[in-house]
Amino acid sequence: MKPRVLFVSRRVQLPLSPSLQRRWDAVGRELDYRVLAGGDGHDERFNLARALPAFDGPAFFAALPVRIARELRSFRPHAVLAQGAHEAAAALAGRRLARADTAVIADLHGDWRAPTRLYGSRVRAALNPVADRVALRGLRNADGIRTITGYTTSLVRELGLEPADEFPAYMDFDSFLQAPPQPLPEQPQALFVGVFERYKNVDGLADAWRLAAPHVPNAHFRLVGAGTLRPVVEQLLRDVPGQTSWDERLTQPEVSLALDDATALLLPSRSEGMGRVIVEAFCRARPVVATRVGGIPDLVEHDRNGLLVEPGDAQALADAIVRILSDRELAERLSAGAHASADFWTSSPEEFASRVRALVERIAGLR
Repeated sequence: MKPRVLFVSRRVQLPLSPSLQRRWDAVGRELDYRVLAGGDGHDERFNLARALPAFDGPAFFAALPVRIARELRSFRPHAVLAQGAHEAAAALAGRRLARADTAVIADLHGDWRAPTRLYGSRVRAALNPVADRVALRGLRNADGIRTITGYTTSLVRELGLEPADEFPAYMDFDSFLQAPPQPLPEQPQALFVGVFERYKNVDGLADAWRLAAPHVPNAHFRLVGAGTLRPVVEQLLRDVPGQTSWDERLTQPEVSLALDDATALLLPSRSEGMGRVIVEAFCRARPVVATRVGGIPDLVEHDRNGLLVEPGDAQALADAIVRILSDRELAERLSAGAHASADFWTSSPEEFASRVRALVERIAGLR
């Protein structure tokens, strides 16, 4: 008999992308599952709540315990796998409402303190005390915690807790592995791919490029993304127009081509769980210039497959950008190290689904 599992996540979009479809197909071969999340669409497995324009976050979390309780009564899962500490707290509340004994597993992908500090508007900061208490309650009372890197494991151990398991989330890198990596481009180019939010440090990156650009006049910087810090990027294009460009959205194959056109990927985050885009860069043999925060040092080894700088130091970031864009020999050496690092972080959807099933069976069995 397949274990029944309710997955709880912040957001899912239907129809699923081909890569996500492969993931859920593999999960379906191991588990009888349902998904409860925010998003658009609904089918027999995915129960999604449409976003409210002004109060999406508060409305989602306020309704989440009741939504989970309904699923516990109707679906009767053996376990709830909640992606995030706040989602785990909601699952515990839903379990009380349903008077069920379902196991609750917290799936921790990053810093549990970040959602109200480094996402969205600064108004969220007012929620820090309450949000932190809720997140801690979710982690401390969950029946098990799954982490994805050494960094997220260390966050759990700082609380005096021990993860039940640690393994990476499944990420589909097919678009980045279909062809051999291309040689580094003749014209040096830096690339950023990500959301324009404070946790990605887009403002610090813009400051660093203003400092770096005059020292590499033949280099170019391409940004790919969108978000609340869009005005920061628009101002950067006005300040350094000849050496900067911006694409709001690219498909995965287009990101792969963008990496081929780049000398290095830039990821100067203030907080980062794992950093999927780092593995994408490694698959295309591109080194990464990043900050020494979160899970980034789990992937990026300084002077082997990239360069690491301290967070919040725009000058150090600028110096690293200049170094990798002006030293071809260094860039090629780090490129070889990046390509050699890719295999460790790529896995099949079947491997991921099997690990999830083993985790669920162990935690639900302990109850």
